[in-house]
Amino acid sequence: MPPQQPPQKRGVGKMIGLGAVGLLVLIVLIGVVAGGGDSSDEGGGGKDKTAMADDKPKAEDGAKGGAAREKNEAGPAEEAQDQGPVEVTAKKTAFAGTILADGDDYTSVLVTITNNGDEQVDVNPLYFSITDTKGTKHTIELAADEKQIDTVNLAPGENISGTVTGKGTFTPRYVTFTDGLFGDPVRADVS
Repeated sequence: MPPQQPPQKRGVGKMIGLGAVGLLVLIVLIGVVAGGGDSSDEGGGGKDKTAMADDKPKAEDGAKGGAAREKNEAGPAEEAQDQGPVEVTAKKTAFAGTILADGDDYTSVLVTITNNGDEQVDVNPLYFSITDTKGTKHTIELAADEKQIDTVNLAPGENISGTVTGKGTFTPRYVTFTDGLFGDPVRADVS
């Protein structure tokens, strides 16, 4: 009787390769599904925001013409009308620190976001920045101020107020809000 042949082994490398390909396909599928939803949300409102962005630089360039003109005119009120579907107002306010704040070396600005458009507006503290009178841009310090603006989705006609806070003591000139991470920025002078 001839000796029996041992059973053939499955290739370990083959199994690892198929598993890696399967994992890669799964990651790509998740990315397509997640990315597809974001594109359609931004695509609908993007046209209105683009038109708003085209009008906005003209208004800002006119405001840069002279500091005397800027002080004599009602700048923030006029700018709010030119902002399009998202209206932003900003006022200097006192810093009210939380237990997470490292000392009291912070500057807070009270902002109000109003959705005058037809679509939902996403508001998040990460969508703001503060620029001081020297032109330095300050990122927002999360959970530093007790009255920090909440993360919400504003329906048409709704508004929300809260503070945005930058690290350090400085004189804020304007606040910039970006609707979503890649939306068009809207500025409001700090009064």
